[in-house]
Amino acid sequence: MFRLSDMPMALMSTPRIQSERVFLRMPSADDWREWAELRTASRAFLTPWEPTWTEDALTRDSYRSRLRHYVQEWRAGEGFTFFIFTNDKRRLAGGISVSNVRRGVAQCGSVGYWMGQAHAGQGLMSEGLRAILPFLYEEVRLRRIEAACLPANEPSKGVLRRVGFQEEGLARQYLKINGVWHDHLLFALLIDDWRNSRRRDS
Repeated sequence: MFRLSDMPMALMSTPRIQSERVFLRMPSADDWREWAELRTASRAFLTPWEPTWTEDALTRDSYRSRLRHYVQEWRAGEGFTFFIFTNDKRRLAGGISVSNVRRGVAQCGSVGYWMGQAHAGQGLMSEGLRAILPFLYEEVRLRRIEAACLPANEPSKGVLRRVGFQEEGLARQYLKINGVWHDHLLFALLIDDWRNSRRRDS
């Protein structure tokens, strides 16, 4: 089992990751109101692609429970959640989570993300996802990052492909989304893919 003492020293504190148009950091208690407002305004936009929202999904208590879970995952080295903020107005735009981190012979994790409707279609998610890759590969020391999306979710497929993820196949009834079990397309990005892409771009 992976223990906190096994974690690289760089992970003992949560980083702030800077990019050209966005920055990423771990969610805090002070983010609740902005998070709830953004999720409320984006509800119709997000619910077709997410697990069913509970009745108390946007309450302060529910948010606090999320934060406790994020901290527990981070300390155990099992998951890493970031909020994405715009650099210009310092506004919350969305989030990225890497969960189900497997160590041992796998060294793998699964990435998921969401973007508020007002910020969609601007390339911010692609930029944010690219920005956390050095952290995931060099600090967390993953070798493979997986992602899954609904076949009809063209924007999500576009994000993954732009960042360099490769489609690997179809998983039948993979996740329960908006109350229904759905097939998902599976994608992955290997550390070697990422390194080769950086060499080509340099």
